[in-house]
Amino acid sequence: MKNNKIVIAFGTRPEAIKMCPLIKELKARREIQTVVIFTGQHREIAEDVLNTFDIIPDYNMNIMRPSQSLFDVTVNILDGIKDILCHEAPSVVAVHGDTTTAFSVALAAFYMNIPVAHVEAGLRSHNMLSPFPEEFNRRAVALASTFHFAPTSLAAENLWNEGIPSSNVYVTGNTVIDALRYTLKEDFKNNMIEQGDQRLIFLTAHRRESIGEPLINMLSAVKNFVRDHPDTRVIYPVHPNSAVRQTAEKILGGCERITLCPPLGVIDCHNILARSHIILTDSGGIQEEAAALKKPVLITRNVTERPEGILAGVAMLAGTDRLQIEATLERVLGDDALYSRMCSSVNPYGDGTACEKIADILCEKTV
Repeated sequence: MKNNKIVIAFGTRPEAIKMCPLIKELKARREIQTVVIFTGQHREIAEDVLNTFDIIPDYNMNIMRPSQSLFDVTVNILDGIKDILCHEAPSVVAVHGDTTTAFSVALAAFYMNIPVAHVEAGLRSHNMLSPFPEEFNRRAVALASTFHFAPTSLAAENLWNEGIPSSNVYVTGNTVIDALRYTLKEDFKNNMIEQGDQRLIFLTAHRRESIGEPLINMLSAVKNFVRDHPDTRVIYPVHPNSAVRQTAEKILGGCERITLCPPLGVIDCHNILARSHIILTDSGGIQEEAAALKKPVLITRNVTERPEGILAGVAMLAGTDRLQIEATLERVLGDDALYSRMCSSVNPYGDGTACEKIADILCEKTV
């Protein structure tokens, strides 16, 4: 007899944003029990998301340590999750995306012969070092998974090309679109949003492979562009990583019309994104959020695992070279017709029903 129980495990802020609406959907299903494991990989900046969605984990592994390495995260998760999975004996373990939490939990479930469900499966940059270690993580999770929930047909095609049986791949849309239903507020107010903001640039820059010269180039490009365009302003939530914070303060600290702030809560972040003129980011999930919000997004990377936004016309690669980033900003913000076309692009990441589709499949296959 099947144990009608699903374990959902996550540990970072992006995972929390994309898994919390799925947890709420599954907990509404009486035919199945949902157990939530929070590894705490990003404990401080993920807890805001848990509070926003009113999710209380059944287990908080609390693995986060100062200056933790990939070795620390992987070993601590593997060491701590075995007993939890033995005790719960779920019929399936669901993980999300490409984090070290997703990789480690999927590996543990695979070792214990528990089927893995991979939410946001099939994203590929086809470059193992960019993003790092995410490209490895997502490919490794695919090898351990039974259920592959691809957000787009292009992601599904990547899985088929790797030999994943089509019967195990489901195109559902991305759960981040579902999350926006919970976070967007018509009456939103924040003192960083100024009356009459015409050309507000929302900036994120924090990826592991960006640290060093690429990050210096990104932030220098922003500083120069804002200096030369008095009608622009920037909000930059600075990641707590000390290397990122020190570089941001050195280059952008004290600059006129550039606001450096701590990481934003999910409600503040989504609503400021929705009120921005353009988004400049090296992030992954923000590319999807921007598309849903119909905000042009310039990606400060040389490759993206989310080419759907580029194909749809809402996103553009800006690279990591300072002059190229400045030129791309100039091109989009200096061409009203191009900007308008990017704003009117069709969102390629689904209609906000991904969680319902995933829950339907998991309940059908595991109950």
